[in-house]
Amino acid sequence: MTATTAWRADPYDCALRTGRGPLFLRRHDGWLLPLEIERWCGAPDRGDLSVLDRCRGTVLDIGCGPGRLVAALAAEGRRALGIDISPEAVARTLRLGGSALCRSVFEPLPAEGRWDTALLIDGNIGIGGDPAALLRRLRQVVSPAGRLLVECAPVDIDECCEVRVDDGRGGRGTPFPWARVGVRALAGYADGAGWDVADRWDLEGRPFLSLASQSPPATGP
Repeated sequence: MTATTAWRADPYDCALRTGRGPLFLRRHDGWLLPLEIERWCGAPDRGDLSVLDRCRGTVLDIGCGPGRLVAALAAEGRRALGIDISPEAVARTLRLGGSALCRSVFEPLPAEGRWDTALLIDGNIGIGGDPAALLRRLRQVVSPAGRLLVECAPVDIDECCEVRVDDGRGGRGTPFPWARVGVRALAGYADGAGWDVADRWDLEGRPFLSLASQSPPATGP
């Protein structure tokens, strides 16, 4: 079962419809990672605003969820597009006034190679369970002069595993691969995928990195 199918299934879509949890990612050993549905369905907080302030030009929000960031950019007249594999996430984004497509980042995307800013917020560096592959893919999506803004796990971790969406009341989705990486691990993956760390900041317990494409090596005369 693919991650695309898993995220399209309840209980994730159910939680987005109501805007309320509880909702978790459940690891195979039973460990639960709480998902912040209420925050995702609310207005941008201070951490989100610190990301929005760093957005330049056209913005692609990967795994946009219910669309709070895309909608905030649209309200300012900014050109922004969200992509998400959850139809309910896309529907909520559209209802908020944002633009969104129901699509995976690994599928063909509009304006590939021309996005000025791409976002991986709310743990979305975990998409696909392979941060290196995701970061390599985004080299094809973001313009050579663009930036990738990534939220890291707030702990020093580098974990790729299989998880399910779990509502804590017996409802579980199908298994799919996911990753959690802290700042140190993400910096390592970024370097291997052709990105340099241009900036780092922390706000309200949320660490972020701004990544820029590495310059090609200088050639001789």
